[in-house]
Amino acid sequence: MNTTYLLIGGNLGDRLVNLQKAVELISRQIGKIEQISSVYETAAWGLTEQPDYLNQAVRVNSYLEPNELLKAILAIEMNMGRVRRKAWEPRLIDIDILFYNHDILREDYLQIPHPHMEERRFALVPMAEIDKDFVHPLLNHTIGELLESCPDSLPVKKFSLVPSD
Repeated sequence: MNTTYLLIGGNLGDRLVNLQKAVELISRQIGKIEQISSVYETAAWGLTEQPDYLNQAVRVNSYLEPNELLKAILAIEMNMGRVRRKAWEPRLIDIDILFYNHDILREDYLQIPHPHMEERRFALVPMAEIDKDFVHPLLNHTIGELLESCPDSLPVKKFSLVPSD
């Protein structure tokens, strides 16, 4: 059994429904969800002139190997309507592999741990909620330590299901 940490996000359509659907599909097609973070609302990173994102991290136990995991993720994204055109564009759903066990994999099409996540609060905050003591296998720092030293200043706040007045 393999433990993988995934980051789910999206900023188009009904963002919350899309996250919920992705979690359901991950559970059915990838493996048993062991832990799930709160939903966080975050400003867009990279190409900033777009709607805010909702993001959520999940820890999944899966029998899938990394390449099979990537194929399953891409199939879920495609089935949910994701079309890839360019980096950092608005999207219905995005599922990233943050970690896979404590493995390091560097292929043209798949890099684990996810590159540059230590520079992105939108990935670190939900990941820290579910496992702040997880040690990044390349950087040898915990997620909590990486979050404390993260240079990203974009706001990441828990998403409220109840509108505020």
